[in-house]
Amino acid sequence: MGGIAAGARLAPKRSRGLKDAIPFLLPSFVGFLVFTILPMVTLLFVSVTDWDGLRELTLFADPAGFMQEFFVGLANYRGIFFSSEFYQVLGNTLKYVVLYMPAMLILSMGVALVLSSKIRGTGVFRVLYYIPVLTSWVAGSLIWKWVLSPEYGVINNLLGLFGIRGPSWLQSPQWAMVGIVIASVWKDMGYFGLMLLSGLQGINRQYYEAAQIDGAGRLRQCFRITLPLLTPTLFFVLIISLINSFQLFPQVMIMTPDGGPSGSTMVMVERIYKYGFRYYEMGYASAFSWILFAILFVLTAIQMKFQNRWVNYDD
Repeated sequence: MGGIAAGARLAPKRSRGLKDAIPFLLPSFVGFLVFTILPMVTLLFVSVTDWDGLRELTLFADPAGFMQEFFVGLANYRGIFFSSEFYQVLGNTLKYVVLYMPAMLILSMGVALVLSSKIRGTGVFRVLYYIPVLTSWVAGSLIWKWVLSPEYGVINNLLGLFGIRGPSWLQSPQWAMVGIVIASVWKDMGYFGLMLLSGLQGINRQYYEAAQIDGAGRLRQCFRITLPLLTPTLFFVLIISLINSFQLFPQVMIMTPDGGPSGSTMVMVERIYKYGFRYYEMGYASAFSWILFAILFVLTAIQMKFQNRWVNYDD
């Protein structure tokens, strides 16, 4: 009875706390509603039309008239799924993910380990590693476009010193996506490295002291202590980096315009931009956007479903 009475006393306090929090949460909720939910719903309606984006969008003023004039049903979705271009775009995007994710995780982990070590000048290293993150993609892409130049690029000149003839990189269907991955890893490893660094610093040092007393070496400590306790941070990094991978856009547009050689760098967001703002097929672009959303939703749901099998939330 005492527990029930205590629960009854806590309930009004919780409700009052929620009422006090509403004024602070309301601006964020309104912003989320206006700038996220409303555009998504609008895109859903536009995706079943052949609206070109040039004529006035009367969906809110006269929804019945708008749908009567532009409605095409699922034609846009059928056009996407029955086109060979979609599977080439999806294949290119998955190729980027497969190349980018392991390289980014390994190098970001290396950055985190270096920055967590007690070496003089670590503060300087933190600044240097984070400079690419602060650099705009326009500037970074132009730099890498020069670095990967087959004739004047730094990489091919370095390879030439060892008698190796470098590839054409961005002009080659086989190497264009690899060049995009190199630039992307360069830009992102400092960002994800700091995330992993925060995870490393959150591990209780007593675990390592106990392991040293038991005679465990550094390699054993890494696999038995560091990696298991770092899995929550790794899980977060995996979700964010996977979503970012499918949203690949600025480096592709600047380094390999028009989808690269033989369409080797055509990716999802690049196609959405092209169909929406270059070909003026806004309905088709909206359908592409919803397909991308569905893919990301499914992949994220799968990751959330299986996280309990490898993510360790114990301190």
